[in-house]
Amino acid sequence: MEPKYKRILLKLSGEALMGSDPYGINRQTIEDIVAEIAQVAGMGVEIGVVIGGGNIFRGVAPGASGMDRATADYMGMLATVMNALALQDAMRHAGLASRVQSALNVEQIVEPYIRGKAIRYLEEGKIVIFAAGTGNPFFTTDTAAALRGSEMGAEIVIKATKVDGVYTADPKKDAGATRYGRISFDEAIARNLKVMDATALTLCRDQKLPINVFSIFKKGALKRVVLGDDEGTLVHV
Repeated sequence: MEPKYKRILLKLSGEALMGSDPYGINRQTIEDIVAEIAQVAGMGVEIGVVIGGGNIFRGVAPGASGMDRATADYMGMLATVMNALALQDAMRHAGLASRVQSALNVEQIVEPYIRGKAIRYLEEGKIVIFAAGTGNPFFTTDTAAALRGSEMGAEIVIKATKVDGVYTADPKKDAGATRYGRISFDEAIARNLKVMDATALTLCRDQKLPINVFSIFKKGALKRVVLGDDEGTLVHV
């Protein structure tokens, strides 16, 4: 089947890597996620990945609430570099060619973010993992995903979560909550739905870059999103 999107930006939260563990990286979980990505890469889709760091930093530093915000954010960025390296290693074991680019300069470990080089890697069929968020404090990795997606010319930002879409209420607390199949950016912002943070949502809206929110733990869901099936929630202009 022909994919609907030829170039995508996948946003992975750090928490997605924990599996059922309280923090850190669950090896089986990261292998399962890479297997889902491999299915899509096998269709010829060009893939960029932005990864979070909540599984490491929030897991080992619950006292960060009393920390200077910029310092805490830089620590979070370094956690994303660790996750990016783990993801790259799992991809190598799965036979996938990937490159890590970091918005912070840690050149002994990974190469710096260079837009032109990242685009060339994508055109060569390599998966590009973007680490360290935007490289600036006070911005989330959701915003980094919106930014990198726009810079890379991605056709869609695909946000992998633990829930299979955006709901009218928290489905864990409200049995009557229903999933939105499609919703506009303006509706999502007006209803304060937790799709992404406001900066990321606004950037995607202004760039006319749709977002699809889906569950990474639902087998084959990423492939169905890329094929354009009714999977998760599509946020559109």
